[in-house]
Amino acid sequence: MELEIQTMQPGERLYAYRQSTQLEGQTGGIGRLRGDFGRSGREFFTTWEDGHGRYKTDAFRQEFDRVVNTLRQPGGLFSGRSEMARICHDHADAGFDGNYCREYGFRINTQQYSYLLRCHTDPGDYNFYLFAYMTEHLDRHMENAGRGIRFITPDYKELFRIPDGDKVRITWSDGERIEHTCRYIDDCHLELGRGMDGIRHICQLAEQLRQNGGTVIPLRSSLPEQCYNLLPSTGGIILVKKGETGFFKTDIPDMGREENRAFVLETNEKLGVSRAQAEAMLAGSMFGWQTQAADPCSYDEQGRILTPKQRFQKERGEAR
Repeated sequence: MELEIQTMQPGERLYAYRQSTQLEGQTGGIGRLRGDFGRSGREFFTTWEDGHGRYKTDAFRQEFDRVVNTLRQPGGLFSGRSEMARICHDHADAGFDGNYCREYGFRINTQQYSYLLRCHTDPGDYNFYLFAYMTEHLDRHMENAGRGIRFITPDYKELFRIPDGDKVRITWSDGERIEHTCRYIDDCHLELGRGMDGIRHICQLAEQLRQNGGTVIPLRSSLPEQCYNLLPSTGGIILVKKGETGFFKTDIPDMGREENRAFVLETNEKLGVSRAQAEAMLAGSMFGWQTQAADPCSYDEQGRILTPKQRFQKERGEAR
């Protein structure tokens, strides 16, 4: 059996981890195989966990066995830990920062099924997770999820959107803060945390927040945890932290506005913070993190604000 193995795309990585029962149904999740190569790096220990039962047909079982056996052939991803490490090293674009370590992702498509393979090449832990999906269900759900998760007022006015898998922070009237990872269910439902108890209609969540004096802001993954900027009124150097209102003072001496600006640009660049991100961070700290100005997509590479038409063109280009 010949397999077409592709590098897993960023949007697919969310589905290479265990999903809730609700999302398994939405995406056609059949189950997952996890395994490792033992102490020698040449053994093959695996465990299968079922997903949505109705998709695990005899046709799937037969194909799944062929896929795994093909991957176990000499030189394949499942032929040993060293072979897997070599293939991952040769496909650096497949690498990403997982929950605890550097991981590598691949996608295998057949006529009816898709397999998302997440690899971890170090000994002492599971070396791979192979998730099986119904292709039609998975691709349709990911396409819909690309529209983002909406947060609204009780009268359906949109406050902001976040990408599937991003976090929000909810602050209650007593000052308690809770951060949740959000998953897209459909255009009107989201998963706030894990499990059925976390599923909310977007209007239900808005009503709950209003009744309990709560507020919600996005903690966009497209923003850094913190960066340097200039205080607009004085030109002094300040520190801005994601999700925090206002700014934090620094002990960096004032060198004058222009030298301060040069320092901020150079330091942010060393930290991997773009000008668009820095401008979005400043806007969020001043005008609210739920505003469009707090989204890096609202700026060009030089940190200049985009017109609505320019923003649309930028987002359309990135989607491609």
